[in-house]
Amino acid sequence: MNFKKYSLLFLFLTYFVNAQNKQFVLAGRVEPLGDSKVMLIGPASSVSFDFEGNACAISLQNVDTYDHQNYVSLELDGQYVGRIKIEKGELKSYPVTVSSKNKKHHLAIYKATEAANGGVLFAGTTAKVIESATPKSKKKIELIGDSITCGYGNDLSTIPCGSGDWYDQHNAYWAYGPILSRALNADFVLSSVSGYGMYRNWNDDHIEEPNLPDVYQNLYLNKDSSKPYNFAFQPDLVSICLGTNDLSDGDGKKARLPFNEEKYVSNYIDFIKVVYKHTPNTRIILLTSPMVSGDKNVTLVKCLKKVIQTFENDKAHQPIALFEFQPMSPKGCGYHPDIADDKVMADQLIPVFKKLLNEK
Repeated sequence: MNFKKYSLLFLFLTYFVNAQNKQFVLAGRVEPLGDSKVMLIGPASSVSFDFEGNACAISLQNVDTYDHQNYVSLELDGQYVGRIKIEKGELKSYPVTVSSKNKKHHLAIYKATEAANGGVLFAGTTAKVIESATPKSKKKIELIGDSITCGYGNDLSTIPCGSGDWYDQHNAYWAYGPILSRALNADFVLSSVSGYGMYRNWNDDHIEEPNLPDVYQNLYLNKDSSKPYNFAFQPDLVSICLGTNDLSDGDGKKARLPFNEEKYVSNYIDFIKVVYKHTPNTRIILLTSPMVSGDKNVTLVKCLKKVIQTFENDKAHQPIALFEFQPMSPKGCGYHPDIADDKVMADQLIPVFKKLLNEK
């Protein structure tokens, strides 16, 4: 096969299809680039579309300052069909197997990795894209957090822990937030970065690295403020799960100051005010961490209650809720939840989130 000729044909077909159809639905932290191209940025950010027939290939590329692999997860006709590796290099075609004999299909492409792994460029499809039905209005959830919220180290189906690169086991599709959002039929966005905390990070006392509040308002969840996040997505409910890294001891080699309760609480209060600034009608729930236990968990809960107490007389917003995860011995990589653990976390949260959403 003449691969170069095939690639040119694929790109022509992709351009033709995309020029004729504008029915691509974007979700999460993404950057539309025109001509139906979109950069998938945040974990579980997605592009989806309806198409006819059983022929479908998608055009994807890693976009970063260095060459490396990346990952996306695919959902076809509402069913998860797997995670695929996006090889380093130029724009490439990835075939999607369509076994169902149905005339119409729906494909959703989710970024399995996170913003720190660079963008995944979606440059179109050869499928015959068709007009989608007007989507019904759904409740909206934003989940703010760290590696747990990203789905770090949860997918061991192809590469075991300790092998490959640190992100080879990422699968944000199966993080607790997307799982519970699908169960509640809610739209969602993940604003999460591995290793980050509320006032300091896993192995940095806010000296060399930004923390989550520093990058939250930037589209790419990094220090680049030239592309701000537009906050067009107005969530009914915002959950914040930050504290694991603030309370961590780091790698045990780099100097680490004792946990500063006052700084943690102060930064948390300021951050909530930022959330309210951009999403004034949202309800907020604070989550503990399934990876924090013992005396550290006692400290974390005490701090979160102090934060909530600060807003007790806030009449402009609904009361801030608190949720405490059940203790967990996570089975994923690096003492993180695996997919089964994520499902356990989601099951704990579903009735709580459902109640809060119904109160909106």
